Amino acid sequence: MTLVLGAIADDFTGATDLANNLVRAGMRCVQTIGVPGAGIDLGEVDAVVVALKSRSTPAEQAVSDSLAALDWLRSQGARQIFFKYCSTFDSTDAGNIGPVADALMQRLDARQTVMVPAFPANGRTVYQGHLFVGDRLLNECGMQHHPLNPMTDADLVRVLGRQTPHAVGLLARPVLARGIEATRAHLAMLAAERVRHVICDALDDNELALLAAAIVDYPLVTGGSGLGQALPEQYRRRGWLAEVSEPGRLAVATGGALVLSGSCSRATLGQVVHFLEGQPGFALDPLALAEGEAHLEAALVFAREALAKGGPVLIYASADPERVQVAQAALGVERAGELVEQVLGRLARALVGEGVGRLVVAGGETSGAVVSALGIRQLRIGGQIDPGVPWTQAPLAGREAPLSLALKSGNFGGEEFFSRAFAVLDEMTGEGEHERP
Repeated sequence: MTLVLGAIADDFTGATDLANNLVRAGMRCVQTIGVPGAGIDLGEVDAVVVALKSRSTPAEQAVSDSLAALDWLRSQGARQIFFKYCSTFDSTDAGNIGPVADALMQRLDARQTVMVPAFPANGRTVYQGHLFVGDRLLNECGMQHHPLNPMTDADLVRVLGRQTPHAVGLLARPVLARGIEATRAHLAMLAAERVRHVICDALDDNELALLAAAIVDYPLVTGGSGLGQALPEQYRRRGWLAEVSEPGRLAVATGGALVLSGSCSRATLGQVVHFLEGQPGFALDPLALAEGEAHLEAALVFAREALAKGGPVLIYASADPERVQVAQAALGVERAGELVEQVLGRLARALVGEGVGRLVVAGGETSGAVVSALGIRQLRIGGQIDPGVPWTQAPLAGREAPLSLALKSGNFGGEEFFSRAFAVLDEMTGEGEHERP
């Protein structure tokens, strides 16, 4: 197997986000959970996205894991490597975006790479090096309250400059407006000045397409999934990528419908409220979870009763910043997060084992915990629910039908996302075919 694109993503939902856009742009794509082992059968694919859990790990571990993924992707013949991080540039002054990019560049002997987090379809744009979420600067959109990687500075040149010893430059919109040759010339000028990292402005999909054309021959590109959607057209123009009908085709979905949410982003909190207006839900309390198994057992009883009635059910630890801070103050930041992730993973394992076959998970860390608990090693990427969020399917031991799984980044999706996701799956794979647990 020879890959056109090999991608390394720093969390699970980010990987799925990128894979979704690659499929929508015509590439057959598989997402692996961690670096694949020997003998893995990926089938006929054009792109592989290796999902790591490296966004919030110590920088040394993030670098080591990313280099292992790079070595595997290169062994498969990937023409280009993509380092995928969140479109909100989630990181701290210690990393991990800068250290990982530096390590990948060194291994690939690359003189320069671009940083393109913009994803206009989801309201993420970059202007004069400043990242906007909708009409708000990054540090005013709610990300300043992120429990692990609070983003308090919207100037990405400045943010990245604190993470790397190398020069960071800017490819600003006035240069893009002059076209592809001017863009390439500006990048070459920065490279001659030993500028290794270039933050790129982008306000719309046309500018992403221009950037993709300018950097298609770079050994390493970095950014959000918006750039990923723009690259396949450039691969086709190079003759690297053939036309494929239905690159995101999935099998008929079966089994009960469950939503597990650990994200505390504004978008997810709104989705929880909307879902609870018409469907049953159970709120997990970290303080109660810390006291023993009774709260987990109560959640299981609630879910089993609700699933038996046929409708989707939500179990959530999502809470507003004040409630999160109370739990973190009592338990510690790391323990509070780990406790919730472990419980949501255990709930997923128990309920999928009892017949749940359609599962939506909200939050990058939560998605990682759930996928790990279920022992999933690869996902076939299907069609899109909302920008950045596709349905996927994974084979599971002991199940005839694959598990249908949607991994949603906390900030993604409209207010009705949880309620709408299962209707989209019905339309995608065949309505009325679901078996109940």
